Formats: sequence, structure tokens, C-alpha cells
Amino acid sequence: MAPITEVEGRRLALSNLEKVLYPATGFTKAEVLHYYATVADVLLPHLRERPVSFLRYPDGPDGQVFFTKNVPPGTPDWVTTAEVPRTEGPARMVLVQDLPSLMWAANLVTEFHTHQWLIGAPGQADRIVFDLDPGAPATVVHCCEVALWLRERLAADGIEAYVKTSGSKGLHLLAAVRGASSERVSEYAKALAVEAEKAMPRLVLHRMTRSLRPGKVFVDWSQNAARKTTAAPYTLRARAEPLVSAPVTWDEVEECRAPERMALRAPDIGPRVRDYGDLLAPLLDPRHAGELP
Repeated sequence: MAPITEVEGRRLALSNLEKVLYPATGFTKAEVLHYYATVADVLLPHLRERPVSFLRYPDGPDGQVFFTKNVPPGTPDWVTTAEVPRTEGPARMVLVQDLPSLMWAANLVTEFHTHQWLIGAPGQADRIVFDLDPGAPATVVHCCEVALWLRERLAADGIEAYVKTSGSKGLHLLAAVRGASSERVSEYAKALAVEAEKAMPRLVLHRMTRSLRPGKVFVDWSQNAARKTTAAPYTLRARAEPLVSAPVTWDEVEECRAPERMALRAPDIGPRVRDYGDLLAPLLDPRHAGELP
């Protein structure tokens, strides 16, 4: 039987603790749970009030990987859920509001993905996101160059940008916004992606066409659509190693000369949080939200 653990008064059965989920490093299920417990204080504020989609990989990234938006079977009744509007009809999704819910979800072995809006105002964006995805031989170093251009372009419109690793090959650029629908934010993000391509035609691509991707950075603006989600800050990713989608400083972006500099793993995050706090905390403060022009 799975050991029973009590988390803030909730009883959880935590299973397969010795199972190796990241074979490249021997990182186990117990270490995954420990990681999420360690970063809960900075992760939970970015999950609260946002319907969560799960990318599950219970047998590690080399096993079956599946994406689920609906409330998983067997979800405890104390886990908060909410009805979310969709074009094909409303669905019920999980809200990870507290530590017990986080540890329950982490026990499913999951990446956390969230929309760019809160459950109280579906389709009313409070964030804008750009997913910078390099096509080999381009790397995250080239993404850093594009991120710096986008940072300055957003600043020209009075919008302050923050950056995190994607936990894969690229970067995510985020900013807090107010007073705009997801559709309007998508239009604005696309316009900036097109502008970036015109400014850096040899480096930037705003279209998803795979044949055009090699050697360029695809500026994916489409994740601003109301139905789309993006990997949440501090989530582990289903990769060969326990890579994290982790905030970085703009100094680190400016100084990035090698891809390894942006490969942040679970053991790196605790010390970084102690040194920097949550670098994305301004996204949670309405006073830092900009208005689209």
C-alpha cells in the first residue's frame, strides 16, 4: 500500500516513491514530490485561481505522456474544481489552491499548464506570453537575443516583461496586462512577433511553418488564445533530466553565451529562490500590469 501522509490536515496516499522518473540522473518520484514541496511558496501563487491542465508522465518522459484538462478520475472531493467555458461546451477543471492540492497533483507526476486568465474572468487576459522556440542549429542563446528585443519593444508600450526558461529548449517572456480580452492580447502579440521578424529577418520567425524553422527562433504568440495554456512557472518538465521552467534575471539573459546557462534543474531552484525570491512576483501585483496600446 502507498504510504499515507498528512499535509495541512489532508490525508494523501503517495505512491511509488522509489520509482526513477528521470533515468538520465536517477531522479525519483520522492525527489519530484520533495521538489514541489520545496518550491510551493513561489509556485502556488502562479497556480491559484487558474484552471490547471496536466501533462502527465507517470512512467517518466520515455513512457506514456498524456495531456488532460478535465478533472482526473479519483480526484479527492477537497480539491477545488471549477466549470470552465469552452467552445465545445463547458468542462470542469482543477484549481490548485493550496499545498495539499499541489502535492496530490504532483503525485500524479505532472507538468502544470495554465491559461493567461483567472477563473473569475475567463477570456479576460491578465498576462501576455511569448514562447521563444529555437529551431536547430539555433539555441536558447539566440532566444535571449530575441527576448531582449521584445523586452525593449514592450517597454516602449509601457509593459514590463519578465523571463523564464521554458524547461526545454527556449524561453518564455511574460508580462502582466489589464483591460484586454484574450483575443485582443493575441492580436497585439502577433503584431509584435511580425515586427520582430521584420527587425531580425535572419533570426526571427512568427509563423509555425516547420520547414522555415531551422536556424531561427519561432516567436509563438498563439498561446495567448483563451483556450491555450503555457507551462507554469516552476513546473518540472517531461524531459530526460528534471528540467524546470524557471525564472531568470535579465542580467542572465544578457550574459548568456552558452545553452547550458539556461538549463535549470530541480536541485538548482531552491538556492535560486533563496537568492532571488520569486523573480516573477511582479506578475501577481496589479500595480505592475500594463495596458495594451
